[in-house]
Amino acid sequence: MREEKAEQISIILKKMPKEVGNYMTFAHWLYVFGVIIVVLTMILRRNVVIPCIVFTFLLGWVYLGSFIGGIQALFNASIVAAKDLFSIFYIIAIMVAMLKSISVTGADQMMVTPLKKLMVSPLISYLVLCVATVFISLFFWPTPAVPLIGALLVPAAIQAGLPPMLGAMALAFAGQGLALGGDVIIQGAPGLTAGAANIPVEMVTVRGGLLSLITGVVAISLGYWMNKKDIKEFQATVKQAALTGETIPVVKQQEDVELVKPQYAPFLVYLLAISMVGVILSMFIFDLKGGDASALLGGVGLLIMLIASLLTYGAKGLDSMADFLADGLVFAFKVMGPIIPIAGFFFMGNPEAVVGILGEGAPGFLFDVGKMISEVIPPTGILAGFGMLILGAITGLDGSGFSGLPVVGTLAGAMASGKASVAAGLGAIGQIGAIWSGGGTLVAWCSLVAVAGIVGVPVLDLVRKNFIPVIAGLVVSTIIGVLFLM
Repeated sequence: MREEKAEQISIILKKMPKEVGNYMTFAHWLYVFGVIIVVLTMILRRNVVIPCIVFTFLLGWVYLGSFIGGIQALFNASIVAAKDLFSIFYIIAIMVAMLKSISVTGADQMMVTPLKKLMVSPLISYLVLCVATVFISLFFWPTPAVPLIGALLVPAAIQAGLPPMLGAMALAFAGQGLALGGDVIIQGAPGLTAGAANIPVEMVTVRGGLLSLITGVVAISLGYWMNKKDIKEFQATVKQAALTGETIPVVKQQEDVELVKPQYAPFLVYLLAISMVGVILSMFIFDLKGGDASALLGGVGLLIMLIASLLTYGAKGLDSMADFLADGLVFAFKVMGPIIPIAGFFFMGNPEAVVGILGEGAPGFLFDVGKMISEVIPPTGILAGFGMLILGAITGLDGSGFSGLPVVGTLAGAMASGKASVAAGLGAIGQIGAIWSGGGTLVAWCSLVAVAGIVGVPVLDLVRKNFIPVIAGLVVSTIIGVLFLM
């Protein structure tokens, strides 16, 4: 009976008029409705896994016209998302496992001690995290910056009274937001935007860098100010822990363990510090960026874990390293596993990723919606600026940030009617909208999971904390961009 009813529904869906607009179909509107439900669910402070699963299934059923196809699309979406996100999962697992391998000797505590001289207060710690993250991210992109800063500076900042959530916000604002939004050193983002708009890349670089800086200053300042109450409460916790001798959790809550061969702790601290400096220098000398830089960092992390395991446990290190790595993977998937079905739904909006889910010829639902919105945006003025900002943010909802830049650049060039300064201004606004949202600080299925994972905070809570400061920063920078850069 159920099979017959499912078949009847499938026939009805096939007979429904597909074209709602020039290229908008019923499936497109279903996707839009799904996005609205997901956003409302997040606003209501509930997990969005179930809405994403439901709408992934419904979209697959509607587009393919098959109940079975909808079920298969649900699985395929998660597989595509898992493949795309696994590199982030694994780098987190490696860094957590590496830290655990050296912590059994007490090296982690020894590593934190000298940094206390720099981390003298929550405010100074917050600013140090931001500056260090911006510097590394500008040269090597945020992906390798997050585990580096997370491993070396966040523990000291937490010991100085900075709440872990605020530490994660600092990494996100400074790395995935400010540095990546402008991308003034590597110029991958402005290169894509300018190329699509057919204008000189330096015009977008200057404007994008300035607007991203403004957004970052506003977000960083507002983020700290809005969490002053949390800082005071956390400082009280730190003081109480100091009096009672308790340990404040840093990066990850770990069980108390008896130190093993603490005499090797100084060597492991120096090994870690020298290795991280070597990674940074190698990135610069050999021009390693993005995935190559992350691969170098991950490989070094595995080697340090190997050395620490054998040095500490001897022959038993063959088993202990496997245990450390397993613990790291369990931690990574426990923190970010729910992100996979969420990302799967939004990947259906990307014209490249959706092919692996719904097959050849499937449209990028989110990108098509962005094109529809662009058709009603006037060429100049406040409405044009905010229209481009919203369009950029929509393309960033797929969790990439960069995938929407060609669309943003093309539309900016088309709307500018040959005026390079207008195209550069509009393109820069769309660029920061796309990268700040999806690159990112506002969606839980982008590289923000790396920030949340390495610091050890819930990624959805981090998104909620980021929302008001980032939106305020984007609004201020867009107004300045419209008034002075177009």
